[in-house]
Amino acid sequence: MSNLENQDRDVEETEEITAPLTGHNYDGIQEYDNPLPCWWSWLFIGTIVFSVIYFFIAVTTGTLSAVYAYEQDAKSDANAIINAKQYTPDAPTLMGLIKDSTKLKIGQGIYSSHNCVACHGTNGGGLSCPNLTDVYYLDVKKITDIVDVVTNGRKNGAMPAWKTQLTPNEIIFVSAYVASLRGTNVPGGKGSEGVEIPPWSEK
Repeated sequence: MSNLENQDRDVEETEEITAPLTGHNYDGIQEYDNPLPCWWSWLFIGTIVFSVIYFFIAVTTGTLSAVYAYEQDAKSDANAIINAKQYTPDAPTLMGLIKDSTKLKIGQGIYSSHNCVACHGTNGGGLSCPNLTDVYYLDVKKITDIVDVVTNGRKNGAMPAWKTQLTPNEIIFVSAYVASLRGTNVPGGKGSEGVEIPPWSEK
């Protein structure tokens, strides 16, 4: 028998004598009861601590969630479309945006993410401010007037001037969305105010 084989046998015999066993036996194979390496135990504890911290931050701030990442990507895409060029606040531009579902949805996002919903409702039916879904208007005679109302406000601030909070393009996009609500007459909408005006026109 070689010296190497003798050494292996000596090691096996030593282990059989000195190493603790768990008492488990699987087809004659016994399991040593060796403690885990210290670094492995601390790594395991570290992953538990990290998971608690990660969960707390994700739940309380929402900045680590997949939904947040998706929303950020969508916002980035929307900003790219809004800033792709300088839009003109004229009737053809607004009518064109109404026909573009992607850009109209961006306008809806601006409407929803600012304080429009607090006064006009989530669907434009009107709360403390006029119903945007009928065909009656107070300060609007043509579609471009919506841009002016959003930009400069009305009634001594009852309708805020958004020119200091929204870019010109954002105002045009949200104005197109508001114009698109005309005639939808959502259920539960506020009573009509103002006078009926002709349908939107590109002229």
